Amino acid sequence: MAVDDERVWGFEKSLWVGDAEHYRELVDDECLMVLPHPPFVLGGAEAIAAVANTPRWTDVTISDGRIARPQEGLIVIAYGVKARRDDETYEAHCTSTYRRLSHEEWRVVQHQQTPPLAVPAVDKGA
Repeated sequence: MAVDDERVWGFEKSLWVGDAEHYRELVDDECLMVLPHPPFVLGGAEAIAAVANTPRWTDVTISDGRIARPQEGLIVIAYGVKARRDDETYEAHCTSTYRRLSHEEWRVVQHQQTPPLAVPAVDKGA
């Protein structure tokens, strides 16, 4: 049974705002992450610890979301995010991949965040 889009986005948003225990429950021990700060590439327990031990966001807006289901039990998403907590804001383009372990049990096996990149001006006269 395929997970509907609304549940997928609710699952993803919960990872940004949920507490550390919630995060640990939903991220697979084999997860690989790429984050925009050192050490950049994280695997397994270090990925879980790095994010679980950071303050959670209080307001998250997901935009331009796309979902792919390349095979049964696998979901890949890409989206833009704007997150806030206190006076801090954060924006990024993200991807996540989920695998199904059982009927209603899904885990994140990949997550990546890329902050907005500066795009150089194009000289249309050239």
